[in-house]
Amino acid sequence: MYKRILPLLIFTCCACTVAAQSRLLKWLRTENDTAYIEDHTEDITFRLYGSRKFTSYDISDRKQSRHILYRPNTPFNIGVGANYRFIGLNVGFNFPFINRQNEKYGRTKYLDLQTHIYLRKLVVDLYWQHYKGYYVSNAEDVFGKSYALANPHPQRPDINNLDIGANVQYIFNDKKFSYRAPNLQNEYQKKSAGSLIVGGEVFFVRVKGDSSLIPSNLKDTTFLRKEHYYRTTIASLAGNVGYAYTFVLRKHLFLSLSVTAGLGVASTKLNMEDGSTSRQIGWHFSNTVRASLGYNSSRYFAGIHYVGMTNRSEMPIPHTYQAFGTGNLRVSLVHRFALKKPLWRQEQLRQVLNKGV
Repeated sequence: MYKRILPLLIFTCCACTVAAQSRLLKWLRTENDTAYIEDHTEDITFRLYGSRKFTSYDISDRKQSRHILYRPNTPFNIGVGANYRFIGLNVGFNFPFINRQNEKYGRTKYLDLQTHIYLRKLVVDLYWQHYKGYYVSNAEDVFGKSYALANPHPQRPDINNLDIGANVQYIFNDKKFSYRAPNLQNEYQKKSAGSLIVGGEVFFVRVKGDSSLIPSNLKDTTFLRKEHYYRTTIASLAGNVGYAYTFVLRKHLFLSLSVTAGLGVASTKLNMEDGSTSRQIGWHFSNTVRASLGYNSSRYFAGIHYVGMTNRSEMPIPHTYQAFGTGNLRVSLVHRFALKKPLWRQEQLRQVLNKGV
């Protein structure tokens, strides 16, 4: 009896899964308005690029209007990449002769798996980052002028962070507005257009050091009410809304701007130096900015594009908050190579799905 039922259940589950995938693929497809968007996803999009990924951790006391700004030392990488349909690959290299002036900021070890997926109806930002080695970027404000003259970039090689998060946003005007054009360069936005964007995000952030994240030799010792913690953990959930618009001048020059703001809640935990812990559930604010500027045509693209995300969460200490940010700045030179025939046809995928159903 069970030997007959089990294969039937497996077949039914597989059929339902394939059917759901087929409906999802159908929903994700968009028939672009060709007067606004020229599709080049079936061309080979080849790029030469330079990029810098970054992250930041800020501690702020609103009552005193003072901040401690921690930054890692990240290199500017040069690389090559290519896109075909939904497949993309970029390989970057750290050339010492480009980043030789960065030694004054200390050494940072990092693994940054930040990726941004641009579908026609959805934008998906995924983050998995681990950085170790930070420096204080506003030394004069934190320690005073005399100290900053002798130590312009105070280093904290012990501070490290773990950041895991996802942000998913829906594009309402997907037929006329293209995120892919400035960011993936496999579409060409021919006319100005914009879109409302709505989504949600979830993040987990942990920052810790071998000693207090609040230095003991501050210029103002009342900062953060003299509270000292060596580790913080933040888990947040928020919804967001925003707008994106691409201005096209003379068919080829473009400026693309996108700003979203989020509101939600965050659970924050501080591990204090005296061995105690402090917890709070409070408001969480976020924003994501995407900006691009350059030239685009049927075959060529040259531009600068930036993606930056900032999360701001209240702390258990009154009138204080923490801000965690991350992003990517990139310069790209692109050429699209038209293929005489596609490497594979969409009909082949549809046939496979239909046979499964």
